[in-house]
Amino acid sequence: MPRVVKHPDARRNELLDCAQALFFERGFERTTISDIIEKASVSKGGFYHHFSSKEEMLEALAARLAEEAVAKVQDVLQDPGLGALDRLNRFLARARQMKVEDAPKLRATFDIIFRPENYVLYHRLNAAVIAVMVPVLEGIIAQGMQEGVFSVPNARSAAEIVLQLGSSTHDIVASAIEASGTAEAAATADALDERLRFQGIAVDRILGLPDGSIAYPNPGSREP
Repeated sequence: MPRVVKHPDARRNELLDCAQALFFERGFERTTISDIIEKASVSKGGFYHHFSSKEEMLEALAARLAEEAVAKVQDVLQDPGLGALDRLNRFLARARQMKVEDAPKLRATFDIIFRPENYVLYHRLNAAVIAVMVPVLEGIIAQGMQEGVFSVPNARSAAEIVLQLGSSTHDIVASAIEASGTAEAAATADALDERLRFQGIAVDRILGLPDGSIAYPNPGSREP
């Protein structure tokens, strides 16, 4: 039987599909590169042609999941009847809803990035997601500037700063994860709620909005 030669993008996506299935089933740490190679039926050289490490693969997977999330909210992003503030709040609400729905399968894979030894990996994954999200948020902010609703000097810079705020929650999210199931769980969850409320006010002020304009999670939702 002749060897089937696949387009590099197709092979790369197949590798990501296999890695995603294994990461979600076993967790990131318990999945080896050899496991991925075996599941994808590729050679070791074929794997390393696309990815230099398991961490780089996780980074690519995070970016792909972000792209898939954006694809699922195109109705919100493209609705001509939405003003910028309403569009932003609906976009954030849908993003939170998807995070909650996907949390059970993502947790085993992505909780490990909040460990102290994985701080650099956390920022690599965060940068990969931000790269996908910046153009989306930039478009919404630019609309708000045209409408006179948002007051910022530059839409792209504002988008980057708003998204970077999310990375500032690293330590408190890590504490909440570590405290899960302990006597400190309620206190750390309350601290996370408070941090998210404050983050919402910070976004309001970056965009030149009255406090409370951005609908961040209600107390008790405990979304990182």
